[in-house]
Amino acid sequence: MSRVKNNLMSKAFWKSLLFTQNKWHQHGVLVHTLRVVYNVIKAREFRFFAAALLHDIGKPYAAFKKDEEDIEFNEYSFTDHEERSYQIIKNWYFVSSYTKSIVRYHYLIRDLSKSIKENPKRYERKKKIWDKLSDELKDDLALFLIHDDVAKGKKRRDT
Repeated sequence: MSRVKNNLMSKAFWKSLLFTQNKWHQHGVLVHTLRVVYNVIKAREFRFFAAALLHDIGKPYAAFKKDEEDIEFNEYSFTDHEERSYQIIKNWYFVSSYTKSIVRYHYLIRDLSKSIKENPKRYERKKKIWDKLSDELKDDLALFLIHDDVAKGKKRRDT
């Protein structure tokens, strides 16, 4: 597994932003983001509007080829992209703490369900974070995840 710090000039940055992500997404990050925004507006869930715009802002910086499957299908992995997104916006004074929390934890539910089987140490770290969140935020994260999933427009190849 080779992790390279992507920048605006890297091939992985532009390919993931404009064209391809992975088997769970039909579009690159930009179109996926616009689809999440559309879904949030359509559902009249306006509290998610800024989070919809920003939730994957760090994804192109986190893009890397994790394994042979990524290489074979010309796709990318985005491990901890939500933390990278949060790090980009955390000092933006015009973004609410609520939006920053949605951006930072938008993948936490999925991460918990994946890591419990694949990586127990990661699961324990993520579970500690989950346990500290308010019930209201947990409910909103579950709802935001639905908007994010609908925007993917594609189901996993092997399911």
